[in-house]
Amino acid sequence: MDRADFATRIDHTVLGPETTPADARRVVREADAHGTNACIPPCYVAEVADEAADVTVMTVVGFPHGQHDPVVKREEAVEAWEDGADELDVVLNVGRLKAGDDAAVVDELSELVAAVPVPVKVIVEAPLLTEAEKRRAGKAAVAADADYVKTGTGFTGPATVEDVTLLAEYLPVKASGGIGSVEAARAMLDAGAERIGASAGVELVEGFS
Repeated sequence: MDRADFATRIDHTVLGPETTPADARRVVREADAHGTNACIPPCYVAEVADEAADVTVMTVVGFPHGQHDPVVKREEAVEAWEDGADELDVVLNVGRLKAGDDAAVVDELSELVAAVPVPVKVIVEAPLLTEAEKRRAGKAAVAADADYVKTGTGFTGPATVEDVTLLAEYLPVKASGGIGSVEAARAMLDAGAERIGASAGVELVEGFS
């Protein structure tokens, strides 16, 4: 893998609660300059989508807890796509999963995936789950016809090699959370991750050799 290939695996991200429109534009510009993708808050997608013709722009849905009403979450996904998002990272309802209501989890995700014509990644919040729950989350994402599973939002704990390995049994994996070095990113890719979500996207690409 050369640097250009590595860069295409990186989703350069800014999603903190203090993120401004200028932050979103900066991340998109940096993604364009370094050959990465960009992940920005949904409220800014329409403002920057036209400035990012050569960048895959993604946003989040149901962020960060996944407990929006299913109708609201689905409409948020549609709005994000209509605003110009190329991919969506959707937070699974962890509470429903932990309560054993897998059918509700699948129904919500299935309706959302069917409502948009762009790739959907299901954020499972692996740091909050037992191994059995991670497997049920992976199965739910498959049943909903999602495109990826994503380890987490990054707010509940870091991505781990073990979680990537487990989730890769179900769908392509985006590892996200605490990946701040090239070595950490390589470990995730070696474990089976297809994408890396990181606020340090520029540093990762510049440090790759």
